Amino acid sequence: MIIKPIVELKNLTKVIGNKKIIDDLNLSLYPGQITGFLGPNGAGKTTTIRMMVGLMKRTSGEILIDGKPLSEDFEEGLSKIGVIVENPEMYKFMTGYKNLLHFARMQSDISKERIDEVISQVGLEQRIHEKVSTYSLGMRQRLGLAQALLHRPEFLILDEPTNGLDPAGIREFRQYLREIAATENVSVFVSSHMLSEIELMCDRIAVIQNGKLVDIQDMTEPVQSHYYLEASPAEDAQELLLSKGFIVETMPVGLLLQAEKSQIPAIVQLLTANGIQVFAVQPHRKTLEDQFLEMTGGGQIAEAHTK
Repeated sequence: MIIKPIVELKNLTKVIGNKKIIDDLNLSLYPGQITGFLGPNGAGKTTTIRMMVGLMKRTSGEILIDGKPLSEDFEEGLSKIGVIVENPEMYKFMTGYKNLLHFARMQSDISKERIDEVISQVGLEQRIHEKVSTYSLGMRQRLGLAQALLHRPEFLILDEPTNGLDPAGIREFRQYLREIAATENVSVFVSSHMLSEIELMCDRIAVIQNGKLVDIQDMTEPVQSHYYLEASPAEDAQELLLSKGFIVETMPVGLLLQAEKSQIPAIVQLLTANGIQVFAVQPHRKTLEDQFLEMTGGGQIAEAHTK
């Protein structure tokens, strides 16, 4: 069975003055998946999101929602999208429930049963009838998520959703988001500067730099095997391994070797047979930060309030 994307960006381009902010961007987003959207400062993440929700006009290209161009039926397209930008604003003098009721009345066909359902999904049953002014930042963020889910969107955009949350709040929000993506089959698109959180939260990541998509990675795919190797002389070890076809990188201390576990005994034997002392061989997993810096040539990830 072929799964169709809920959102497609096709040759999306944005030019401001003489500068291409977004350059021929192509990206497909699928139901039930959480996709992280990463890029250095000024890469074009926020511009892309603004075009996706109609806050900024595109120069060329197309945005398809459920196979239909957003430009042809803007209202219908937006009805399938839920959005949270950083810390959502709520009426603090009202209870959480009255906030949801207020937003539900702005839209059609949202029942009280649906309100109760989203309250349960974000775990606010015990505090929903208390004023929002008494809520922690994490609780307000979950209330914002409940609001965004009221109309059963097929696509959810989150721009810096965990900004300002403490570690416990981040973990809770991540758990609720993964559960919602699975149970509601929603495609979730997360832009964040927190690489470690994106690594735990997302099924795949899309990396943008200078307005261009530079890489898409499936986070569920096995990570290539890397080993930290401490040997002396390190230069001789690197030269020998490179001559045998291995991929070897220099680290501040030691070498980073790409190899399978089954190859390690033969590698150690090769080095010692050539007069090279081996002091340590340890598995090394590249973090998302390591991979991000490789993809972007060392570009700095955007900070929380940098757009």
